Amino acid sequence: MFELSQVELAKMGASITTREIKQEPELWEETLQIYQQHQAEIVSFLDNVKDQAQQKIRVIFTGAGTSQYVGDTIVPYLRKYGNTAAYSFESIGTTDIVSAPEETLLFDEPTILVSFARSGNSPESVAAVNLAEKNVKNIYHLMITCAESGALAVNGKKAANTLVLLMPERSNDGGFAMTGSFSCMTLAALLTFDQSDLRTKTSYVTNLRDLGHEVIARETEIQKFMGLDFERIIYLGSGSLAGLTREAQLKVLELTAGKIATVFDSSMGFRHGPKSFVNEKTLVFDFVNNDEYTRDYDIDVMEEIKNEQIALKAMTIGQIGQRNFSGDKFEFTKSSEALPDGYLALADIMFAQTLALLTSIKINNTPDTPSPTGTVNRVVKGVTIHDFK
Repeated sequence: MFELSQVELAKMGASITTREIKQEPELWEETLQIYQQHQAEIVSFLDNVKDQAQQKIRVIFTGAGTSQYVGDTIVPYLRKYGNTAAYSFESIGTTDIVSAPEETLLFDEPTILVSFARSGNSPESVAAVNLAEKNVKNIYHLMITCAESGALAVNGKKAANTLVLLMPERSNDGGFAMTGSFSCMTLAALLTFDQSDLRTKTSYVTNLRDLGHEVIARETEIQKFMGLDFERIIYLGSGSLAGLTREAQLKVLELTAGKIATVFDSSMGFRHGPKSFVNEKTLVFDFVNNDEYTRDYDIDVMEEIKNEQIALKAMTIGQIGQRNFSGDKFEFTKSSEALPDGYLALADIMFAQTLALLTSIKINNTPDTPSPTGTVNRVVKGVTIHDFK
């Protein structure tokens, strides 16, 4: 796909999605540049919140669908590497905030609502901000979005308690599925709240760029799965990579319009019921963590699946570690640095996006417009926001 001409891709209805996956490593470098340009402003904003709060601040990462899964992915990492003395990190979907604000918003706890949004025009995104304004005494907003003209960005720039951080222009995906928007917003939030120094963060992004290019260069290895007779795909992982599994499976679900069944879970949680989903037409993938303790649990479950011979194919995805899976592996080789899971997630998701793209073509779907009935849209429609009293 990545070597085909735009004319060939257009005939498949795949030109936009293919381009947007392929350009992600470049966008990550742009995202780092944006962070560096606005670092002083970001630090000033967060310091001002801490000065006014005078107590621990609740940081809620929020969004709907893929935008919610940004928070699901980064929260485990930030609970280890973020400033937990100043912040408590949570991931709560805008859909949960809007539908049950009294169960998700705490009036007396100073809160930074970090809103992730590709377009910034989803009804829930706007409603969640409005509800937080009315139902949290000391509320602040960090809006990480890909569309300068979206409602979140436009409204946020007018508010004194808000910082808007715009992602690279090309991250505002034109395709149906969120690809570069997801990875850029994830990276921006990591750079903002990770306590590592700038030199370390820059090294992470440089290595990520190399791993992203490696996915593109090794597309033929992912293409080989398309010759298998599979009907189900499972993604597993631990830590931040457990959060990533939800986004990975969603790409398959979206781009195949539900024709390929999917399941996601943590590596250890998988045994507790979801393992019954595995049959002879199932592909099982595990995003292997680079923390050696956590990694053992990832590999344990994959060795179990391999030895039981219950799946069509079981494969691990990740970097080489002290212990490695004895079965099929997609091992990144372009970086000698073992990346922590929050950052490694971005290279892993490019593998999953590519697999979903190829699977969509395999079943004769059009990745750029995968929903033939139009019941699912690029920006959600049909949502009624009810008055909350």
